[in-house]
Amino acid sequence: MAEKIEEENALSSPENLTCPLCLDIFDGATILTSCGHTFCRKCLKNYDLSHQDLDHMICPLCRNITKLSANRVDDFLTNVTVNGLVDDYHAKCGGVDAALEMRPKCTACKFQRDTVSFCKTCNFYMCTNCDCSHEQSHFEGHEIVSIQDIINRKVSVGHDSENCCIHKQENNDMFCEDCKVLVCLKCVIVGHKNHKIKNQADFEQELRLKVNELVQRCATKKSELEKNIQNVEVQRHEVYTAVQRLLNDVGQAYSNKAKKLEENHRNLIERINAIKRSFDDDLNVLKSNDRKRIKSICSSITLVDNDRLGHLETDSLTAHTLLCEELDAMLKKATDRTSSAVITKKAQEKRFKPAYYNRLDLGSISESTTDHTSAAVITKKAQEKRYKPADDTRLDLGSISEPTTGHASAAAITKKAQKKTSKPHLGIGRITESVPKLEVIRCVGPRGRMSGMTPYSDDSVAIGYSDENGIDIIDSAGKQEQYANIPSNMVCCDILFQQDRSLCISKGVFEAHIYSPNGFRKATIHVKFMNANITLNRSQSDEILIANNDQQVYIYDPTGSTLKHTVPTKHNTTRQVSATRSGLIVTSSCFYDNPNVLTVYDRNGNAGESLQALDDDVCLFAAVDEQDRVYVASADRENGNVVIRLYGLDGLNLKMRAEFKVLNNLKLYYGWCYLVSLSSHMLAFACGYKLYFIKVSL
Repeated sequence: MAEKIEEENALSSPENLTCPLCLDIFDGATILTSCGHTFCRKCLKNYDLSHQDLDHMICPLCRNITKLSANRVDDFLTNVTVNGLVDDYHAKCGGVDAALEMRPKCTACKFQRDTVSFCKTCNFYMCTNCDCSHEQSHFEGHEIVSIQDIINRKVSVGHDSENCCIHKQENNDMFCEDCKVLVCLKCVIVGHKNHKIKNQADFEQELRLKVNELVQRCATKKSELEKNIQNVEVQRHEVYTAVQRLLNDVGQAYSNKAKKLEENHRNLIERINAIKRSFDDDLNVLKSNDRKRIKSICSSITLVDNDRLGHLETDSLTAHTLLCEELDAMLKKATDRTSSAVITKKAQEKRFKPAYYNRLDLGSISESTTDHTSAAVITKKAQEKRYKPADDTRLDLGSISEPTTGHASAAAITKKAQKKTSKPHLGIGRITESVPKLEVIRCVGPRGRMSGMTPYSDDSVAIGYSDENGIDIIDSAGKQEQYANIPSNMVCCDILFQQDRSLCISKGVFEAHIYSPNGFRKATIHVKFMNANITLNRSQSDEILIANNDQQVYIYDPTGSTLKHTVPTKHNTTRQVSATRSGLIVTSSCFYDNPNVLTVYDRNGNAGESLQALDDDVCLFAAVDEQDRVYVASADRENGNVVIRLYGLDGLNLKMRAEFKVLNNLKLYYGWCYLVSLSSHMLAFACGYKLYFIKVSL
């Protein structure tokens, strides 16, 4: 019974009811579910204020991680037991301040009187009598402090050491910095050899100095950040000024070009109206000719059809005979019933052919002009007219001219143009027929088996791990560093960095999470479960592409909040997906289909002719570069050889341009590989525990 009472008194003692953060009696004791440590709720809220970018809380004592919900600290459980002990303690003390309840008794005499002072030199608490005798004796020069100053925490002193729980007669007056615990001298000898040991009072003094230094540094940093905030607002004004200047410049450029484009448009419309008038004139000529014939016939019949023809003289008879012959010839002359219909048909056959969306001109019109002879001549003249479009770099829409000799035919020009490819640069571009060359420049061994890979820069990739966890950034020079803006123990089945450095992480088969550049989770994407990990990629416009071994591809907006498209992929189940600048989707079934296929789809699910692996052991992996060139890696799981082929897009079909045998005798991990384009000059290929950087030479 006595032991139970003693245990209850120990639990309700002020030392056991003190918050490790504020060092005061618990106020609203709250427990961290991951480790069971208890703190004041207000202390946890203050602690959380400096970690708002995290979706978890790291325990200040043991560093264990506790997940945070939407309400953060408010959703933590209350420690009912500790709060009950605090209430009992306050009831027992009658509302007396805890610090006064902990006032020690005099240790300089045996009478256990209340303490009024403390001698730092002798390490004694002293009552009134001992304090007076201490000052009058030979202890002159000792440092004596008031017990009230100690209670008010104006000064810090070494307090009575607690007894060691192992060596009952020894005091815990040593602090082990390695184990972060108070120990006695015997514990130091027995269990803390070679540890960094300090006297408790010395350690507390060092801690106080460190805290004071941190306080000063906090004030300095706060002042620095406040100045920086002011500077940010100044810079914001400068940015707004610069942006407004850009808007003005763009507006002026648009105004100038729009003015000229409208003028060209107006000229082209006027030209079309002129063609209309020409056709109209031609039809009017035909109409006028027929009217003249009608008038001639009417005049002749008036002269011939006379009631007095019964008794004609010789001259009259001759004249009327000739009139009849002329009228007969006029009537026998064929009526032109086709010329106007031919003109109409030719006009109806005229079409406007709009230019490609990235061309400045509006399009082309087949145009004609005529003379006033016949419909056949009009048709021939109209067919000879051509619209000559302007060059891509010119602002005008084009010109209308007669064809000239010595020029190649349209078919020959088209055939020649189809053989050419354009190489963009800072100017308009130049035409080249060269084929890139591939060369492996670096082989890197990541720290574990990769489960995801995405471009990070023009010469580096980000590698995700599902077993070792976390993300590494590896560049073509072989440098590796861990991505620090997410917890190192986060499972990453696949990853995707967006243009603003937001990070999308697939954590398995159900969902993907989007994190801001500073590591704060912004959104969650839930995907239909298909018993395969979610794989990620992005389009040129930063849309998020998701595949999960289903016969469709999910396309989300850059924020991950809206499903924009679901592209059906009826020709294959999709495990990897890429996108071109024009929005085409390049899909691969990887090793889930036999044989493995690679297909190009548009946003409506229309498909081109699929590429098919020649063997069941061959897997296909695709990457699209910034010029819409498609690289396809054929990985042979049987012999470990990898062939990379370069394809060009012809609508929804792939036309092979070159083949490169750059990787041989690889150890393929279950056939799963990654191929990404970092730039027009760099590819990265990974399989299992090896990463290869491949230089593209044009």
